[in-house]
Amino acid sequence: MIVVSKVFVLGGARTPIVVAGTKFKKIRPEIFGAEVLRSLREKFSLSRVDEIICGNAVGTGGNLSRLMTLIAGFDDSTAALTVDRQCASGAAAIAIAYAKISCGLADVIIAGGTESSSLQPLRIYNPNDDRFALTAADGIQGGYRTAQFSPAEFDALAMLKGAQRVADAENISKAELDVWALRSHQRAAASTELLREYIVEVSGVSEDTGIKKNISRRLTDRAPLPLGAGTKISAANACRINDGAAFVVLASENFVAENFLSPAAQILDVAMFGVNPLESPRGAQVVADKILSRNALTYDELSAIEFNEAFAVIDVLFERSHPACVDKFNQLGGALAYGHPYGASGAILLIHLLAVLKCGGLGLMSIAGAGGLGESILIGGMT
Repeated sequence: MIVVSKVFVLGGARTPIVVAGTKFKKIRPEIFGAEVLRSLREKFSLSRVDEIICGNAVGTGGNLSRLMTLIAGFDDSTAALTVDRQCASGAAAIAIAYAKISCGLADVIIAGGTESSSLQPLRIYNPNDDRFALTAADGIQGGYRTAQFSPAEFDALAMLKGAQRVADAENISKAELDVWALRSHQRAAASTELLREYIVEVSGVSEDTGIKKNISRRLTDRAPLPLGAGTKISAANACRINDGAAFVVLASENFVAENFLSPAAQILDVAMFGVNPLESPRGAQVVADKILSRNALTYDELSAIEFNEAFAVIDVLFERSHPACVDKFNQLGGALAYGHPYGASGAILLIHLLAVLKCGGLGLMSIAGAGGLGESILIGGMT
């Protein structure tokens, strides 16, 4: 790719991350996503935006980003794109925006994602599809909610089973996983005030609802095991299902200069990579290693590291590989506490990096996606 412009992050915003089936259960994702877009347009006095790129994994289909853009009141001329890379959709949206701006195709793009697990629709396979005979969600023949991610597996519990496989392959104990669940909630509870400036109130809701301030080892020990007795993945060391939206504003160096803006960070590189689809949690670590190697960097040189902890196995893998960097890792807590609104999570990670890197330094975010994918973004905070 020919780079003609540096790419800066002006800043970002997100909704509260809300447990599915609760406070946002009747609000469409394009509605609360539009609230975030409006807040960013006002905050940065954006008279124009070239495009809005939105990650979304379990929505109703169609170009949800275009619908959201129009609901937010942007001009009809504003282009819009919806991206589905499952859990990595928001990060992929940001990576696409980075590529477009860096090669001169755009000057300012809002990118991120929005997701409502509360309103995830029941879908039905066509009777001519051989999977029609194999599914019956909600008692409806051919009905399903979870897409197929691997040719070798057709299972609504594929993601949980992938995490269990990794835990077994690496001899990770449930106790190790639960330590990270506790740590995530404790760090998130301590970070509420730091993140307040990035949260846009929606329908009177201004607080993340999944954080358990009084979590204890007793609670993690008693958490249900969705894969049955004797397994390690529990309701405590796997993320909850959530609703939420998060977006960041990316701009070219010319746009920043012409508008006398002070960006929060510069995107230095983006990367994506594939791993064994039956062990998808490995994607975060693998792609993070790749992007650092490509930039001749080590984890020791980073000031902040954000991995999406859809499962605590991701945390344990990192801790085992880089024990000296644990204090830099998910400093504000992670998805085990906040939750994981799939398409938005990549942008949530980037916003949390911005919050930590206010005094400068290098930051890395990485996220694993269903089907064995990983997406990573390297940034430099502005001093």
